[in-house]
Amino acid sequence: MSETQEPAAGPPAAPAEQSAGAARRPSRRRGGHPLARFLVRRVLLAVLMAWGITLVTFVLTNLVPGDPVAANLGQRALGDPAIVAQWRAEHGLDKPLWQQYLIHLQGLVQGDLGTSQQSHRPVAQDLAEFVPATLELAGAAILVSLVLGVAFGVVAALRRDRLSDHALRVLSLIGISVPTFWLALVAFYVFFYRLQITPGSGRVDAALGSAPPVTGLQTVDALLAGRWDIFTSAVGHLVTPALVLALYTIGLLTRFTRSAVLEVLGQDYVRAARAKGLPGRTILFRYVLRSALVPVITVAGLAFGSLLSGTVLVEAIFAWPGVGQYAYKSATTLDLPAVMGVGLVVGVVYLVINLIVDVLYGVIDPRVRLQ
Repeated sequence: MSETQEPAAGPPAAPAEQSAGAARRPSRRRGGHPLARFLVRRVLLAVLMAWGITLVTFVLTNLVPGDPVAANLGQRALGDPAIVAQWRAEHGLDKPLWQQYLIHLQGLVQGDLGTSQQSHRPVAQDLAEFVPATLELAGAAILVSLVLGVAFGVVAALRRDRLSDHALRVLSLIGISVPTFWLALVAFYVFFYRLQITPGSGRVDAALGSAPPVTGLQTVDALLAGRWDIFTSAVGHLVTPALVLALYTIGLLTRFTRSAVLEVLGQDYVRAARAKGLPGRTILFRYVLRSALVPVITVAGLAFGSLLSGTVLVEAIFAWPGVGQYAYKSATTLDLPAVMGVGLVVGVVYLVINLIVDVLYGVIDPRVRLQ
């Protein structure tokens, strides 16, 4: 008489689970890495937002009161209708607004930002000449801001309600409150005109010339060419405007870093790390800063974008040949293609910075997941 064998309760379930897991793994591989999917989504969103930037920039530029014909030809030329009609036809201003936008958008897709009505050169060529100077100035300013702002904020938080904390808080308040253009005028007058300890205007001494252009950044190009004299001169010209431009961001980052570090210091896992007897340096760099830097990175990203787009007055005072002066001259002469080109560049910089900030979230803080 044969007995019916019942299946065991435990072991046979494992192959089923393994087959289910094996069935799930290919789908994960088909979907790709979460970071790759995140980047693809953000790039597609950035393309959509870039299109929105072109639309908003075009509409707002054409809504600015004023006549570009009068700004470029002068009042005397306005008395000749033939000259006015010819100029408007050459620059496409005789077409309907929607058709002008389609022509502008088609040119952007092909890498053509139009032709400047002042320099009579392609706007892309003008921007390739002026944007590196502003990137060098804003990059130096944000680097100084990150180093000093985070350091001051950490010191102020660790020495809460002490003399150093009060002094750093007053310094940050001054940095946020003082107008940048006024500080630039004072710095230029005191350090260059009165004390003569800083070089004058421009990016490098005129007698030295410029290093062979590779990146457009004077300091980097001078290092690549091995011209230490040009590098020293470029750094000397860069120090004062970069510090002036960085003072506001230093004050902002100091306050944000202090608040973020104080909030993290009160968390349970920091108390547990102290109870385990971990060194204070290990607790600061491994536990406190990794959590506190997440909001600081957000502020730093926005600050870099504002530095890039807010260097107009500083560049004008220090005669820094950057995109700020180019945008100012284009706006005063109603050079519409140049104005739209500058707006597009600044918008794209903001998009790239936001993407970098979002990626850094997951790198610095493992609790943040890119879903």
